[in-house]
Amino acid sequence: MRPLALSRRASIFYPMGYLGVEALTQARNVWLLYCYAPPAGADRVALLRLSTISIILFAGKLLEAFDDTLIGWWSDRSGGRLGRRIPFVLAGTPLMALFGFLLFVPPAHSGGVVTALYLFLILELFYLSATFASAPYDALLPEIASTDAERVDLSARRVYFGVVGAAVGMVGSGLLVARFGFGVMAAVMALLAFASRYLGLFGVWRPARRSVASSQVGLRASIQLMLQNRELLRFMASFVLFQAALTMLIGLLPYYVGGILRRDAEGIWVPILTAVGLGTMVLAIPLFTRLARRTTPLRGYRAAMLLAAATFPLLFLSGLAPGIPVEAQALAALVLVGAPLAGIFLFPGPIIANLCDLDAARTATRREGVFYGAQAFVEKVATSLAPLSLGLLLLLGSSAANPLGIRLAGPAAALMVFGGYLIAGGLTVPAPEPVELPAVGG
Repeated sequence: MRPLALSRRASIFYPMGYLGVEALTQARNVWLLYCYAPPAGADRVALLRLSTISIILFAGKLLEAFDDTLIGWWSDRSGGRLGRRIPFVLAGTPLMALFGFLLFVPPAHSGGVVTALYLFLILELFYLSATFASAPYDALLPEIASTDAERVDLSARRVYFGVVGAAVGMVGSGLLVARFGFGVMAAVMALLAFASRYLGLFGVWRPARRSVASSQVGLRASIQLMLQNRELLRFMASFVLFQAALTMLIGLLPYYVGGILRRDAEGIWVPILTAVGLGTMVLAIPLFTRLARRTTPLRGYRAAMLLAAATFPLLFLSGLAPGIPVEAQALAALVLVGAPLAGIFLFPGPIIANLCDLDAARTATRREGVFYGAQAFVEKVATSLAPLSLGLLLLLGSSAANPLGIRLAGPAAALMVFGGYLIAGGLTVPAPEPVELPAVGG
């Protein structure tokens, strides 16, 4: 099957599908830990101990992460008049929105055991439905964009929509929590995720239905082939460290406001700090895009990791310089920290797409679902490690009287990212010509 040129409709609506999902994801990253285990002195009763919810978040995501590759493989082998990916996204999206809302409305007047069981169950159902809605959708990228230039441009648009979604999820969620509470905030984010993902699917309906023939590689053989792909494994190892560091810093923000800025209005200051970081990230996107076009997406990815490793430790220093308001120091740190975050949003998609092309050249079958399922797997491992790591750090001090754990989060994240940079140092991902494969029924 000869690849189609990327249509204007697909180039707009496909990245739009990430806006609401990103909003829901970032709202969860910022507020879920705080919703169940606020710090001492907050105007909210703790529902669970910090250590308990950290373990639940870690175990829940780690257990559920194994379905990503399975669902990706399933979509690779699926077929029919709607193509390989559309049925999964249609079924998973409304359930993802429902369980995303239920995460923030625990049963009232329940004991710790009931609350913990509720959180674990809803979290597992949310992760499962999100996999159905997202892994096959991600796998559409190499199918609708067949050249390196198209993939970088499409990923850049996806980043812009993702930034809008992240701003809504991280900034808007704080305003909604401060004004209406967690329930209303979760409902708004869930509805936005549902609407934007269906709009994105509308934009790629025609090329998604024009899918290549179903893969005939079995699950065990598919996993074995993936594990033999050294390029994929090396990239995933670096990606998991970058993603874990980012997720840990996002979850840190409410504690950072109370412990470093010594402010009680987390719902106001978390959005302010987030807006500053996202603003710098938006300004950095054209620079990283230009770098990727002149070199490769992989080199842009490495540059982002190195810059992140250099700037994340600045969060430790906020408030220590005499004669400068602590708020000004924090804002300056977020300006510098925000720039390299463009890399983690911009480059993984094109890199994985190129790895899919290499795999198709070797195996004569397209297995995008397995590859993007593997990426989702390591991303979930990263985001399950992040709350656990952050929770352990905060045990060293999470208050204004003792902010040691809060301050150490920045250097800890920098070490993780630098490890990812070293791992990616010897990685080479060439971009081969797209492989023509039989279409359905071809």
